[in-house]
Amino acid sequence: MALHKGTREHRDEEEHYSVNPFYGDADPVGGMAARPPRRRLPDGPMTPSATYQFVHDELMLDGNARQNLATFVTTWMEPQAGQLMSECRDKNMIDKDEYPRTAELERRCVTMLADLWNAPDPDSITGCSTTGSSEACMLAGMAFKRRWAQRNADRYPATARPNVVMGVNVQVCWEKFCNYWEVEARQVPMEGDRFHLDPQAAADLCDENTIGVVTILGSTFDGSYEPVAEVCAALDDLQERTGLDVPVHVDAASGAMIAPFLDRDLVWDFRLPRVASINASGHKYGLVYPGVGWALWRTPDDLPEELVFRVNYLGGEMPTFALNFSRPGAQVAAQYYVFVRLGHDGFRAVQQNSRNVATSLADRIEALGDFRMLTRGDELPVFAFTTADGIENFDVFDVSRRLKERGWLVPAYTFPPNREDLSVLRVVCRNGFSRDLSDLFLDDLKALLPELRSQSAPLGRPKNRATAFHH
Repeated sequence: MALHKGTREHRDEEEHYSVNPFYGDADPVGGMAARPPRRRLPDGPMTPSATYQFVHDELMLDGNARQNLATFVTTWMEPQAGQLMSECRDKNMIDKDEYPRTAELERRCVTMLADLWNAPDPDSITGCSTTGSSEACMLAGMAFKRRWAQRNADRYPATARPNVVMGVNVQVCWEKFCNYWEVEARQVPMEGDRFHLDPQAAADLCDENTIGVVTILGSTFDGSYEPVAEVCAALDDLQERTGLDVPVHVDAASGAMIAPFLDRDLVWDFRLPRVASINASGHKYGLVYPGVGWALWRTPDDLPEELVFRVNYLGGEMPTFALNFSRPGAQVAAQYYVFVRLGHDGFRAVQQNSRNVATSLADRIEALGDFRMLTRGDELPVFAFTTADGIENFDVFDVSRRLKERGWLVPAYTFPPNREDLSVLRVVCRNGFSRDLSDLFLDDLKALLPELRSQSAPLGRPKNRATAFHH
């Protein structure tokens, strides 16, 4: 959630903003009386139509979501899905006793995902919906810490400090987890052309205080899969040598809805005995509008019972394990709709189309000669690229800035340690970003290159401006 700090502008506090006279319900002149302030509650009410138009006009200045190639979040769904979400937006997901069918749809989604991710017993797996992968990761981290604390009750918290091992490329929610829950973050840096976790380096950082290792199935930095099976093998070897039994969590925010359909021979999920939990974002390649995520645990033992709260004030005893309580049931209903609507074959077709668009666009960008590809969209439908060797007239920040003038949002950012020297652009190809739209994107990129090539040097990035990186 964005943190908005209140400001007090040096202006007349009585300044108001007039609305278009046509916004009046019947009398255009009467509509001119509606002059709401922006930063204070107005003295009286406005008509619904005038209020809608007043807010609508400001929102027109947002970017076009379909042209946002920075976000992993779904920006297109079928009208029927939108209608279903509208019908369910007033249902509180937490009121499972009041809305038993919505609760049943959540349970069905958990079971479907458990089967998709090869859980030992899908029908009895422990799992829940969340507001997104960030919350799901927090829950997985909490379960890791509590299980470790139970095993080390004689040392924690008196003499032991827990740690979690992960690559430096993790999503920021893992850094938040470590900060909020007082866990040491042990991060494996990038090295050379390795942009994610190294299995042996991860094992080397583990000790008796390690609560778990986090692997990423689909790095947000470049779209590549981390080698989950190899990490588990390195931890198996560590246990043989030292007796340390370190569980693995797979943060598969995007890849969990790609790999089962397009990379069926890739072993990354509950087929690996060391994988204790998996999360996914239903609102990313799960093809649902934000926000919905999923967290699943291999067995009930992997989620300590003491973390599950049971409440009955809503009309019946109900177990709950989530950071949020009240939230709409619309996204869960939409997730179930997508699962039933597409099935295995439909998901495979949709995700293959996104991958085809990504790999084709990556090849065509490379053919321009001005860019060097780091990844090619053949894992997640996501690829990262930088300027080619010898390009000195412009940099990736110039490209990002110029593309934004044409409506395309393409993030430019620097990589983390030890590759801060590398700055890249990243393109996320989602359902709804068609081959036709990718052609239009490429046309716009080609059109701005002559001006970029004619620059004497990169325009530079202000030191006080954060890089345009969006997870």
